[in-house]
This record gives sequence, C-alpha cells and structure tokens, in this order.
Amino acid sequence: MAGNISIPRGTKDVLPSESHQWQYIESVLRKCAADFGFSEIRFPTFEHTELFLRGVGDTTDIVQKEMYTFEDKGGRSITLRPEGTASVVRSVIENGLYAGVLPLKVFYIAPNFRYEKPQAGRLREHHQFGVEYFGAASPLADAEVISLADTFLARLGIDDVTAAINSIGCPKCRKDYQKALTEYYSGHVSELCPTCVDRLGRNPLRLLDCKEEKCSALASAAPKTVDYLCGECAQHFETLKAELDRLGVRYRVDTGIVRGLDYYTKTVFEFITGGIGAQSAICAGGRYDGLCEELGGPKLPGLGFGSGIERLLLTMAAKGAKFPEGEKPLLFAAALGTAAAEKVSELVCGLRRAGIHAERDTTGRSLKAQMKYADKLGCRYTLIIGDNELDAGRAELRCMADGSCRSVELDCEKLAGALSADI
Repeated sequence: MAGNISIPRGTKDVLPSESHQWQYIESVLRKCAADFGFSEIRFPTFEHTELFLRGVGDTTDIVQKEMYTFEDKGGRSITLRPEGTASVVRSVIENGLYAGVLPLKVFYIAPNFRYEKPQAGRLREHHQFGVEYFGAASPLADAEVISLADTFLARLGIDDVTAAINSIGCPKCRKDYQKALTEYYSGHVSELCPTCVDRLGRNPLRLLDCKEEKCSALASAAPKTVDYLCGECAQHFETLKAELDRLGVRYRVDTGIVRGLDYYTKTVFEFITGGIGAQSAICAGGRYDGLCEELGGPKLPGLGFGSGIERLLLTMAAKGAKFPEGEKPLLFAAALGTAAAEKVSELVCGLRRAGIHAERDTTGRSLKAQMKYADKLGCRYTLIIGDNELDAGRAELRCMADGSCRSVELDCEKLAGALSADI
C-alpha cells in the first residue's frame, strides 16, 4: 500500500484554529491600505518567464536560483510568480491603467513562490502584502509609502521597529558607483563565491546582496552608494529624510541596503526586527522608476514594498501581540426528539439567513452531549427545545456566561430580534 502523502517541503497548512489570525492581519492591512488611498489589484499565480527575466533581472538570486519555471503543454516557458511588483507593472501596462488618474495606488495580498532553503519566516510558498505607487517621481511619494508601512506595523502591535533607508542612485550616477565597485572587488576575486565572480563583470551591485559569509564581509567594506549620488539623487534623498521627520516616522540611514532586485533606483528601505530566524526584514521595498519602460510600457515612475504575512505572524507572536478571538457561535439550539429537531433545523436555518451564527447537532447526540458540544464551540447562548417547548411555542434562552435565562418565542424573526443586541 502506498505511504501517506505529506505536504511539500517549504509549504504550510493554515489550520482552522489559526485562520482567524490570518484574517485579522489581512483586515488590518486592507483597512490601512484603504486609509492611504490604495485599491486592491489581483493577478495570475503564474506568468510568462520573460516577465521576470526582464523585470527582476537575470543576475538576481531569484532568477538564477529560486524560480519555479516549467514548460506548459503549449511549449511556453511559465514561472510561478516569485514576487508581485513585476506582475503589477505588467498589468498596469497591459490594461492601460497608466492612462487613468495618476498617481495610481494599488495593493495586493497574494502567494509568491521561491525555491530556497526553508527557514523560520521564509517558505517556498509565502504570502505577501504589497503596495505599488505609480506616477509620482517626488520623494514625498517615497515618504508616503514608508509611512504606510510604519502605520500598518504599528496597528499590528509591531511598534518598536525603525525604517532603515538608503539611496542607490539612478542610472546616471550608478555608472560611477559600479566602476568603483568593480575596482574594489577586482582586488578580492579569489575571496568571492562562484556566483559573485560571475556577477562582477555583469552587475557588480548584486555582490552587495550576497548572503555568503565571505562575500558579506567584503560588502561591509565596499564603497557606499551615497558617496556617488548625482545632485538630483542626493537632493531626493535629503528631501525624503526631511519629509519622514515631518511625518514622525523613525528611520536610520543604512548604506548596506541595496535590495536583491535589479529594478530598484534611488530610495530603498527595510523594516527590520529580531527574533524570527535568519531573515529579519519584515517589510522592504523602494523606488523603480525604469521598470515600466523596461517591460515595454511608457515612462512611469513607481515605487512600493512587500511584507510577508508569515513573518508578520512570527513577529507578532515573538512580541506577544494580541489577536482577537475567532468568531464563536451566538446560539446553539439543542433538540430533544424528532419533532423538536425539525423545529431546530428551521430556526437555525432562518437565523443563519438573517446573518446570525447559529449551530445545532447533526450527529444524533444526546441532550447532555449536545450541551457539552455547545460548550466546546464557545456558544454564547443555548436554546433547548423539547415537546413542552413545542406545545408552548416558547423556550428558555440561556446565557452560558452567567446562567441567566429569558423566555423567547419559537419564531425565527422574533428570536433574531432577541439576539440582535449581541450580533
């Protein structure tokens, strides 16, 4: 006989006992995005591989090591989405959203897929909250996006994190910086990992993002991006810092942040916390002013961030943040006898259609077992119906918290009215 089928490595079930935590986080994220004027966008789980080769960059770890790519039955190269920004930009171009009112502000909550070593807070299928902001080149837009991240983290009870920000310049000043990097790393080629040796001649900026121990040590002593900014990029960065000060967003400049994707320009940032394993960034992003053009669209400045839901859950647990309890049934209707069971069925169905969470037994439990079941479900009220209650057309509505009772009519509309104050 075949063995049991288990979940693929690097994936995780969200069980009924946990799902209310996900729903709470998602509700906070959606409300925060709406408060900042962002509307939801949804897109496919898989895309043509070319989108990520062009958008994310063929020298990134994502493209070189982590993508789930396959050939479909039509011979097309398809990739499970490793990150959300490229898909959003593709949608903006394909659907002509850039021709509408700008700035365009969208958010998404969606799964991403990366083949990498599973760790705490880093799964091969992970879920991400992301926002993208198009049509504003001003550093005020950068500050607004960072402020949104700061706000949703605070609302989730993660209020002791600081934004780490940096500027990696634009294509104009990037050339001088890449030249300086190439000169620096050329004297340390023997100390680089094979991947970084390959990247050195094609995209030296990627060497700063390598996680290999020797490469990380070299990166800490490498030339800093902020020392090579052109006048425009330097002013952009200074204005961003001044605006963050006005908004009351705590930040620090970290010249080691470059982000692991090729499309970033100027501002990059991370919100970093401890206690969730090897990877401590719980929200990260930046500006990508050339990505829309790179993917065949018009010149359209953009920026955004992504935050992993799994990492948010781990961080909240580590910090002792509180979750609201999952929804409990308002009423359990217990039946004693066949006729009573039919009446209970009618009442529970009517209450549910009226928007009231009501439960009943469907397994043939005794009355005593039904009451134990109601207690395990955490029902707020119980209603016991037998022959006497059917004859009288009334039953006792019992509050499980304090044992108090009141008589109610066995009429769905009137019962709903009696419960309405607790809905």
